[in-house]
Amino acid sequence: MTNGNKGTIVVLQGGWSAEREISLSSGTQVACALGEAGYTVSSFDVTRDLQALVCALNPPPDAVFNALHGTGGEDGVIQGVLEMLDIPYTHSGVSASALAMNKAMAKIYLESMGIRTPRGCMVPMPLTEHPLPRPYIAKPVCDGSSVGICYIDEGDTVDEINRVLAAQKEILCETYIKGRELTVGVLDDQALAVTEAMLDNQPIYSYRGKYDEKQGSPHKLEPDLPTGVREQALEIALRAHQTLGCRGTSRADFRLDPNDELFLLEINTQPGMTPRSLVPEQAAYVGISFPALCERLIDLALRDRKKDRKDQRKEDS
Repeated sequence: MTNGNKGTIVVLQGGWSAEREISLSSGTQVACALGEAGYTVSSFDVTRDLQALVCALNPPPDAVFNALHGTGGEDGVIQGVLEMLDIPYTHSGVSASALAMNKAMAKIYLESMGIRTPRGCMVPMPLTEHPLPRPYIAKPVCDGSSVGICYIDEGDTVDEINRVLAAQKEILCETYIKGRELTVGVLDDQALAVTEAMLDNQPIYSYRGKYDEKQGSPHKLEPDLPTGVREQALEIALRAHQTLGCRGTSRADFRLDPNDELFLLEINTQPGMTPRSLVPEQAAYVGISFPALCERLIDLALRDRKKDRKDQRKEDS
């Protein structure tokens, strides 16, 4: 518990997804930052015990900071609970969270808006043959942080996919885009910066590459890019954020191919807030400290809830 006078905040963290440990790290960082910013902060490790969550949110805090990642926390589930309890919360709402989390549906939606993504298809599990020419990527439809992602190269069989993704009923397979890995964070109506993950001849930006303190991939803020690519990446990230109806912050991941063509890989509506996470680093680059970033997300949550309630009163009158 951290004592302050700006209001009461409950940080939701943990959860039951494959990204639980990342969420715990994010939540710890956020709770400390909001305490520094002057809020009264408590943290709650979310489980499937709904009654325990409701008790933790009674009396209702001024806002909830959602530091959950993955299933249950990023897919509209916890957002729906908080909507029922009428408690303001950070990040995207139910619809945007559910849409962005489902990579196949988000892909269709973004392509309909003219945003280029890799060629892909949904396929049932287990696989008996390759659904695309190799190399290609196979991944869960609804997970993040590169959890369960498989790179299938020339000569590889489908056995690795069937082993790693055995629990999945369907998976998304996409043509592998050889090139540079770029990411852009968005905060409200501002695209922050471009970061390049330095893959060191690795084909993908893996879970270990993102979060392992010792073996993680290095990354570079505002790398040298071909003319116009930076501006295009910022524009697409902001447009995707707005198109999907995201709120607060999001992160867009791209591949830049050898022909300098950008392909949007996915939109993350709950970007990590760990010491290795990219959005806080980009925010700091444009002059927003980590406590200020966390406070800004609280302010946006309160602003959006106030607007939602005003719109509801108009509909009811």
